[in-house]
Amino acid sequence: MTRVMAVNGSPRMERGDTEMLLAAFLDGMREAGAETETVYPSRLKIRPCDCGEMRCWFKRPGECHHADDMRDLYGRLSQAEIVVLATPVYVPLPGDMQHFLNRLTPLLDPTVRTRDGRTRARLRSHVQIKKFALVSTGGWWEKENFGSVVRIVQELAENAGVEFAGPVLRPHASVMKRDDELTPDGRSVLRAAALAGRELIENGSIRGAILEEVGRPLISRQVYDRWFNQSAAAAGDETDG
Repeated sequence: MTRVMAVNGSPRMERGDTEMLLAAFLDGMREAGAETETVYPSRLKIRPCDCGEMRCWFKRPGECHHADDMRDLYGRLSQAEIVVLATPVYVPLPGDMQHFLNRLTPLLDPTVRTRDGRTRARLRSHVQIKKFALVSTGGWWEKENFGSVVRIVQELAENAGVEFAGPVLRPHASVMKRDDELTPDGRSVLRAAALAGRELIENGSIRGAILEEVGRPLISRQVYDRWFNQSAAAAGDETDG
């Protein structure tokens, strides 16, 4: 059985669009026989990484000097074969998610090597992680808005010497619902996300056509711009009033 650790970095946790997409993705993984666990950095006590001396590499290898909730997570992360990082697009990440990612350094062995012209580390020998996957939602219309978030997770995977299983991206996620109910398009997107999770477990990869279905435009850019600007103006009027 494949063990999966999902990390939902959205400050809204179970109430956000990121959770909606992640839940469908994990449903598909479980249908294929995976065992999943989800953690929320915003619910945990995770201090920022503040050790420029890299003590977790050179003084106390593999051990962070902070005694907080990451201490317990290290063991569970080490036993997962797939780590799914789920996040909304901020600038570029929510703060608690960034702290979580920075605190993954103790899982890396400081022995470096050059791969494709870049200095890279690798995971410590006891860490079972084979793949990192990204599930991300954004408010803006275009998928290009995910560029920085995708690069962060891709770099993490390459630094760890494991596979980046691909980005499951949903732009303008808020239009998947109308009056708090999923639209037919919204349900179609979640079915595709579940299929993506299932394929990753069963085949070890996700077809590009499935990723395209998750991220396909649900409205035109012109309609989106008009809707967004009207919503922002209405919110401003309520604040002013």
